[in-house]
Amino acid sequence: MLNNITPIVKNLLIINILIFVVFKFFMPDWSYFVEAFYPASSEFLPVQLVGHMFMHANLPHLFFNMFALYMFGTVLEHYWGPRFFLLFYLVSGFGAIALHFLVKYISIQMLTSDMSPELVQQVFNEGYAVLARGENYTDPVLSKLNLNVNIPAVGASGAVYGLLAGFGLQFPRHKLMLLFPPIPIEARFFIPILIIFEFFAGFSGGSNIAHFAHIGGALFGFILLKFRYKLNL
Repeated sequence: MLNNITPIVKNLLIINILIFVVFKFFMPDWSYFVEAFYPASSEFLPVQLVGHMFMHANLPHLFFNMFALYMFGTVLEHYWGPRFFLLFYLVSGFGAIALHFLVKYISIQMLTSDMSPELVQQVFNEGYAVLARGENYTDPVLSKLNLNVNIPAVGASGAVYGLLAGFGLQFPRHKLMLLFPPIPIEARFFIPILIIFEFFAGFSGGSNIAHFAHIGGALFGFILLKFRYKLNL
């Protein structure tokens, strides 16, 4: 298995594991460098736009993303070559956070439409400190606004969903074995079903999973692959 890992996938695996270990166990107070806060948050830093793609919330999150990176990324890097594979991975990752922020922006605009600018700014400036104390605002609208602004996104999931979309386009008839239920299904059917699930899960709410980031990764990966030859990539 280890002998089959391609160079870019191997380096991505190493970077993700190292960053998780360093910031989770040795430098937790500096983890905001690798967590993507909404740009209006007092905790936002531009470096987070890159760093968040290599940080994960917990060990299962890290394991499943890295397993998918190995399974699909190795095949695609062999097929595309390392240069385009890395470009594809990064574009998918940046596309994921772009759509994630766009959805947050729309949600925030809806929540703040009847609020005073001073109250909104107070949440932007002080909301993270409130959450850091294990608290939140008692007002339900302020509470939801604070969660939108000051809960960061982390993980390679957006880039991984881009790889899933790329795999489905390049190998549409390749059969993937599901875990639940344990049946084979062609990639051309499985990937769209997965994206549709993410779409409805994103609107249903009630979860800290960034479903629209997953959709963004798949969407930007799909667009890049469709226009690859027109862009001479």
